[in-house]
Amino acid sequence: MSKKSVVIWDGNVRDAALSILLAVDKNQAYSNLLLNETIKRHKIEAKDRALLTEITYGTLQHKMTLDFYLEPFIRGSVDHWVRWLLRISLYQIHYLTRIPPHAAVNEAVEIAKRRGHRGIASMVNGILRSILRSGVPSTDSIEDPIERLAIETSHPEWLVQRFVANYGLEVATAMLQENNVPPVQTVRVNTTKASVEQAIEELENEGLTAQQSDIMPECLHVTNGQPARTKAFKEGLITIQDESSMIPAKVLNPSPGMRVLDMCAAPGGKTTHLAEIMNNEGSILATDLHPHKLDLIDHNTERLGLDIVETAPIDGRKAAEFLQAASFDAILVDAPCSGLGVMRRKPDIKYTKREEDLENLQKIQLALLDAATKVLKIDGKLVYSTCTVDTQENEGTVKAFLTAHPEMEAIQLESLPTKLAEKQANGMLQVFPQDFGSDGFFVAAFRKKGESN
Repeated sequence: MSKKSVVIWDGNVRDAALSILLAVDKNQAYSNLLLNETIKRHKIEAKDRALLTEITYGTLQHKMTLDFYLEPFIRGSVDHWVRWLLRISLYQIHYLTRIPPHAAVNEAVEIAKRRGHRGIASMVNGILRSILRSGVPSTDSIEDPIERLAIETSHPEWLVQRFVANYGLEVATAMLQENNVPPVQTVRVNTTKASVEQAIEELENEGLTAQQSDIMPECLHVTNGQPARTKAFKEGLITIQDESSMIPAKVLNPSPGMRVLDMCAAPGGKTTHLAEIMNNEGSILATDLHPHKLDLIDHNTERLGLDIVETAPIDGRKAAEFLQAASFDAILVDAPCSGLGVMRRKPDIKYTKREEDLENLQKIQLALLDAATKVLKIDGKLVYSTCTVDTQENEGTVKAFLTAHPEMEAIQLESLPTKLAEKQANGMLQVFPQDFGSDGFFVAAFRKKGESN
């Protein structure tokens, strides 16, 4: 994160949210990283932390909708920061019921005075009070259904069109709407250190509310508090991880004693899950293109008490140049992707991704899978996963991979809970955000049957 993106905290939640959103927009800072850095740097208290998070993410998630609502009330051009201030203020007025509208307006006027001058403050006051009197315009005036859905859910039209073409209007609409709903907070229990019941008890002793998921047995839903600040976290009983991202390790399901490769491993959530499934017996090589990210894996394995993981700075596409051929029992390729399944957590993705990005990513995905086949043993298992919901990156990549590699065959996804097993088809599983309130995720599994099979 650049120094330009550091946010000054003076106790004003809305002003801090404005600074974060301006940094996200101008400096291409990641909203989640900048928000977390701001909270950590200034030790912001729980009440202000919750409101800052809600205003920042909410405004970003609904940006296109807010602009549609504001358009009839803005005359001429306004400064960039003023438009963001109007978005923040209207988000509070329209979406947050517990904040009195007049309070949001008054706060906006004060910020406008501090950052600008009385003229700007008067304009901001006039626009917001006009909206309070008239209400926001209806999207019913938008005739084109794709454009209307794009504005209503605040997603670019190309993305809406793509989702509708891939999955139909009903599934696409549910997914677009779900992307604007705050995610469930989930943790994974480190089963080498504690049972699910013990982890729940430890969290509840610290004032948190935790409940076992009915999808993934090692997953807990935490409905209040910050798990990362608990003793249970520090002592390695739990890991912060979305429920969907627990699926790939579950599908690979390596046995204790196996030699496993995690090709795109940082920050190590899936690596450590694999080690726990293996009961910390065997060996895992966790590689990543970026050497500095390997420190995150080392830190996680140390905290969790897992000593079978070794890290190495290797570009997965060149794995065969550095690793022995046919030497791994199982390989996980959690590939770089567009991230279209995690837009509820990283709403800025909606506005920064371009359609052409997806084709470039598929080339990387196929290169990683190609390299994986060279270092995988005969009868070895390969799992491919992404955190996207795009068919080109998912089913398209699988089809292209199998066409290029006759020695590989798609296999059924094993070790899945019943609710997930029922959703798989042809050795592939696509999870949508609306399925059970998690991230969108894709998993496919293959077996290396050898040239002669």
